[in-house]
Amino acid sequence: MHHIDPAAHLARVREIRPLVHNITNHVAMNSMANVLLAIGASPAMVHAREEAAEFTALAGALTINIGTLSPHWVEAMEAAALAAGETGRPWVLDPVAVGATRYRRETGARLLALSPTVIRGNASEIIALAGGAGGGRGVDSTDPAEAALAAARRLAAHTGGVVAVTGEVDLVTDGRRLARVHGGHPLMPRVTTLGCALTGVVAAFLAGADDSFEATTAALAGYAVAGELAGEVARGPGSFAVAFLDALYHLDTEALTERAQLEVADAP
Repeated sequence: MHHIDPAAHLARVREIRPLVHNITNHVAMNSMANVLLAIGASPAMVHAREEAAEFTALAGALTINIGTLSPHWVEAMEAAALAAGETGRPWVLDPVAVGATRYRRETGARLLALSPTVIRGNASEIIALAGGAGGGRGVDSTDPAEAALAAARRLAAHTGGVVAVTGEVDLVTDGRRLARVHGGHPLMPRVTTLGCALTGVVAAFLAGADDSFEATTAALAGYAVAGELAGEVARGPGSFAVAFLDALYHLDTEALTERAQLEVADAP
């Protein structure tokens, strides 16, 4: 078994306040920015193809989310991902509903070829990205996370990076190690873009990290704990969204140490 200390990773994020460059979808921008501010990072939403690559070189990490695609955005995504590779910046691919249309499948494949540091999606998205026949229905996941484990390992082998499958139990693998992260709250999927925002938090944890697998697992563990804390006071999706931002902001070593539920082992 391996030990990961989410609190140490969170402390690093708050110390360096990484600038996270997000090329994300129209729906996610505001909540993603608020989540990143609450956790202690500095968000930027820059998607013009004329400046995306240049801006990536200024940031500590990059996220690319294909939720609301258009041709200029895809050009900006590719340019930014290339710039991330050239400048050694970590970047996270969020392949939203990647199996739904041909345009998404093609875009997903092109971005996959640019070697994301981390891929974060639900089981259906990970299976579709790996070329599997997952039952994708928009951005909802219709496959249990375990079903995506084989696909996640294929993707990790293909990119040399980390793959995180988020669901009731999150799975994280780099091909050599496998983490399972428990926790969270059933209201989380009822608030739009909390998954998209998690991609930004993963990027924030990657900035300045020595080990992408550990940083990704720590980010997911912290997010799950914040979800649990928010769920204790929320009465529904609206109050949950507010409580969740507050929980991220107040997340501390004590809460993480007491509540984080993660197990890490060598990949089978």
